[in-house]
Amino acid sequence: MNVVGSWWAYRIKHRVDGSIERYKACLVARGFTQEEGIDYFETFSLVIKQVTVRLVFSILVSRDWKNHQLDIYNAFLNGILDEEVYMKQPSGFVDSALPSHVCRLHKSLYGLK
Repeated sequence: MNVVGSWWAYRIKHRVDGSIERYKACLVARGFTQEEGIDYFETFSLVIKQVTVRLVFSILVSRDWKNHQLDIYNAFLNGILDEEVYMKQPSGFVDSALPSHVCRLHKSLYGLK
């Protein structure tokens, strides 16, 4: 079985005045090492349905709420995986008792195919 690596993506969020609001970290899988037919069989990611967008907008209008942002790109994250995908332990979270073990992913991460 192919074992996928990972890396941490760090980002600093700033306020309008330039001061630091918070630090963010995101674990990203190295999906470019996946092999078709072994780790994945198709590159399909779920997207939000048009019915859901209409429902959200109808609730906004009916309750006279204001909408500042609608983030649809994250709709496929944390989707349940049908294939068996294994990932190396992320740096900083390696189990010292079992350093050669890998993690089996049950849900999708950024970077997976």
